[in-house]
Amino acid sequence: MNAPSHHSEQATGILYLAIGNTSLYREVETYLPAGTRLITLESGDEAEILAKIADCHIVVAGTIKLSRAMIQAAPALQLVVHQGVGYHDTLDVAALDERGIPIAITPDGTPTTVSEHAIMLMLTACRHTAFADKELRDGRYHVNALRLKSRTLSGSVVGIIGMGRIGKATAARLRGWGVTCLYTDPVPLSPDDEILLNARRVDLDTLLSASDIVSLHVPLTDQTRAMIDAPRLARMKAGSILVNTSRGPVVDESALIDALRIGHLGAAGLDVFEREPFSEGNPLAELPNTVLTPHIAAATRDTFKHKMSGVFNNIARHLEGLPLNNRVL
Repeated sequence: MNAPSHHSEQATGILYLAIGNTSLYREVETYLPAGTRLITLESGDEAEILAKIADCHIVVAGTIKLSRAMIQAAPALQLVVHQGVGYHDTLDVAALDERGIPIAITPDGTPTTVSEHAIMLMLTACRHTAFADKELRDGRYHVNALRLKSRTLSGSVVGIIGMGRIGKATAARLRGWGVTCLYTDPVPLSPDDEILLNARRVDLDTLLSASDIVSLHVPLTDQTRAMIDAPRLARMKAGSILVNTSRGPVVDESALIDALRIGHLGAAGLDVFEREPFSEGNPLAELPNTVLTPHIAAATRDTFKHKMSGVFNNIARHLEGLPLNNRVL
């Protein structure tokens, strides 16, 4: 879909750096401030992006990485607004910093939606419902076969790695489930928040060895890449569950597959993967003790509307010369 013809070519060009369908692009258009036009992608290949970014002033960063080459091809670029919060691996921050181009993130809606998805993955992994659903559709009725494999969330120890917005939202939603919550984070919660969330701070090794379910909520940085590797997977309790709604490369996927195959881990609920999009033939898809979703933890209609409202409110503030909300650079 090309930029709508009813917008002047002199209007501020806003590139939406994600692939969507016509309905999604039309929804995005409804949030455009006056005097702006939406530039959208069809194939999303590098040649198309380099051609279209040359004409843009603002980038709304989505699922495609904004690279140094793209930034260099955008002489008029003034602002980058990320439609989510995980900008570390989706933007070339150094290249933007060199140009003095500000970055703002959009936390609106993300903690609620991602924390709900994380708990859904916990429940689905505990009860092996993805496997049971597939088996039922294939004509196999496992009324008793899963009784000694399935787990109850209530009474479990849930370890949260990363207690930022999403980690805290996950802990808050777990309060009614009767779990014991551990967490690890470089920055401790306040004593009041620890009481409110019923969460106790421990070191990473203690969390891994004590938790029945480990849920990852960290950004992808040099420090977190492959932080859940073979030795740390080995520290996890036998039969425990790993849930990842953060970034795929936080986990050594090959080591995870091994831990699932030998039964050291009981299950894994994954919304993100080492390489995306998820490739045909990935061994994770063949394992009966995995629950897999295609990086959609934040992808609900409600959250998309919250995000677009936050994104374009920030763009309007920029155009009006007002300070940005949630600026990170």
